[in-house]
Amino acid sequence: MAEQVKAKKAIKKQFFDVKSDLTHSKLSLYGANVEELAGKVLTIDLSRSLRGKNLVLKIRTKLDAGTLVGEPVSLNLAGSYVRRMMRTGVDYVEDSFIVECKDSKVVVKPFMITRNKVPRSVLNSLRVEAKKFIEGFVKARILKEVFSEIMANKIQRELSLKLKKIYPLALCEIRDIELA
Repeated sequence: MAEQVKAKKAIKKQFFDVKSDLTHSKLSLYGANVEELAGKVLTIDLSRSLRGKNLVLKIRTKLDAGTLVGEPVSLNLAGSYVRRMMRTGVDYVEDSFIVECKDSKVVVKPFMITRNKVPRSVLNSLRVEAKKFIEGFVKARILKEVFSEIMANKIQRELSLKLKKIYPLALCEIRDIELA
């Protein structure tokens, strides 16, 4: 006669809520227990809540007193949004640098599009001024404040007004920000 093989008892999975200060949407993860879900990375598309601006937020979960809390990892613009903003007869300025905020280090990548073709000296001065402004802005804040102000378009608006004195911009965005 054949031996009977014992079947493993299935662990019942359920949904666990994730609290995040940055998003107002309800976040849930599916798993067996809370400890298993700590350290998972959630990708959230914010294009609906930000009226067409295609931002993608990544949040890493951590366990805090038995509940899951989301900590921001990165925030970036979708490539399709950047391509849609590009036109013929314009120049763009990109940069990448590491800035230290009050509680961590972040890599910031600003992206600016001019209204017309401009000389390289103008592009360079835009790049240098943007870097100085962003470094000063980020150093005075903690990580969650920086992420929320980028999502609220506060940094970009102030930066655009400052850079308008050098050359008027068609687009001024923080293309990517992530933990270093």
